Amino acid sequence: MRSLPEAFQERELIACLAESWGLHVESARYAPVGGGSYHWEVVDAAGRRHFVTVDDLDHKGWLGQDRDSAFVGLRGAFDAALALRREGGLEFVVAPIPTAQGETVRRIGSRHTVALFPFVDGSCRRFDEDSTPGERADVVRMLAELHRATHVALPNARRRHLDLPERHRLEAALRELNRTWTGGPFSELARDLLASHAAELLRRLQAFDRLAREVAAAGADFVITHGEPHAGNVLRTADRVLLVDWDTVGLAPPERDLWLVTRDGNELALYADSTGRSIDTATIALYRLRWELDDISIYTSLFRTEHVQTADTEKAWRSLCGYVQSGDR
Repeated sequence: MRSLPEAFQERELIACLAESWGLHVESARYAPVGGGSYHWEVVDAAGRRHFVTVDDLDHKGWLGQDRDSAFVGLRGAFDAALALRREGGLEFVVAPIPTAQGETVRRIGSRHTVALFPFVDGSCRRFDEDSTPGERADVVRMLAELHRATHVALPNARRRHLDLPERHRLEAALRELNRTWTGGPFSELARDLLASHAAELLRRLQAFDRLAREVAAAGADFVITHGEPHAGNVLRTADRVLLVDWDTVGLAPPERDLWLVTRDGNELALYADSTGRSIDTATIALYRLRWELDDISIYTSLFRTEHVQTADTEKAWRSLCGYVQSGDR
């Protein structure tokens, strides 16, 4: 995120790190990277660097429909990541550092959470940047290893159902296209965009429902999935390839991960050979469509509520245009 979180003070973060992790911060620098979470790079009194994530529970709808349930979902996801690293021995999992009480995430007030991670000096591509075939093969191998470790994460991981968590918000917006939207500078732009593509959006929702019924009827096996293993979450160092951002971890068909990584039959064959699992093309299509509809729902909800023009809302507007207009292609 490019902008700082609402109603959150950096001094609260520093106090939480001291109280919960015994971390005495010498310096803190906001890191405007990624999307969905807020990040700081902090240096402690011993000169060690750490990476800190702050999450706004009001914007974690896929984890829960209120702050308390979203916090429980976030804690379960981070607990699963830590188990995969510790008990599962998956060294590519960049898991949170637990507090002295063994907690993977702490709450600050009712709205925000804090999690501490090791600082890894590496590089990654942008979310929308294509990886090379060799890079994608590396990620496919990691995913095969991750999916084989399902038993380790079972006590903590939630089942990710085949529904659209924010669907009701999108459907409400489509019902109210004849009313003025007054949330902020992008509200009427978003209403006009959806109005001109309303029929196509309804067709995409119907297509999603057909695919969801087909996949459910097939009875796919559920494995532990990362959820978003795109290029922006693959961190490369001089000698390692790592996966970051584990708040989306959950039990789901393996295609939940594979659709984001694979580009051709060779990569799917690499996964099948590594795991002995066959890949279902309908499930791949389901998760590709689900990603688009999820983001359309989230960005539409954002622009129907109170907002201002920032680097983050400008980026959200560009993303909404891209996803809505993708149906034209």
